Amino acid sequence: MSKSILKRLPVVSGAVLLLAGLAALSWPARTAERATTLPAPVVDSAAPTAATATVVLAGGCFWGVQAVFQHVKGVTQAVSGYAGGAKSTAEYGMVSSGSTGHAESVQVTFDPRQISLGKILQIYFSVAHDPTQLNRQGPDSGTQYRSAIFFANADQQRVAQAYIAQLDKARLFKSPIVTQLTQNSGFYAAEAYHQDYATRHPTNPYIYYNDLPKVENLKTLFPDVYREQPVLVAAGAKS
Repeated sequence: MSKSILKRLPVVSGAVLLLAGLAALSWPARTAERATTLPAPVVDSAAPTAATATVVLAGGCFWGVQAVFQHVKGVTQAVSGYAGGAKSTAEYGMVSSGSTGHAESVQVTFDPRQISLGKILQIYFSVAHDPTQLNRQGPDSGTQYRSAIFFANADQQRVAQAYIAQLDKARLFKSPIVTQLTQNSGFYAAEAYHQDYATRHPTNPYIYYNDLPKVENLKTLFPDVYREQPVLVAAGAKS
């Protein structure tokens, strides 16, 4: 059983955990997820005029991206879902085919008085994913795993474009950044079993090997914005 198949098995029973654990015995020892220390954006959003802002980010499997931003101070919600395609095809089985135009994404809602869009993007490019991988991320491949920023307005587009240009000019990555910038035409929350997945299933081998290291890197590289207790989607849930 491959890692990608294991990833797609919701952990609903001891039998599934046992199966995943046995498969994991043949995997290499756990290594830290790749992280890159990046400078803060030179260009950032203007002074906030509202208490809430939202940006949609895609960077591979939404489990890991969601987990990272749930541990960021100033983020009030991080929801896994789909963006880039039609509402009628925003369903996991269809999106997984790679033919819907959707990308697995996370809608990050934050308080711009506490954390800026620039800081959100610095975390996104540094620890949430590898922006140089085209239509793939780690063990997952396909356009549904592409790197993309679905901006809500011209200001978000301006900040994102400037930061990508800044990083490319500095050549801090071995390859060019392939992150797409696209107007957000609709975000659709994923099925309930995908929400808070990394928090609810930390022993899932996919989470353990691919996603928990991202959270560890957030804690190491961004201690000023890291929070131990994640903000969860489930109403009233506690980690």
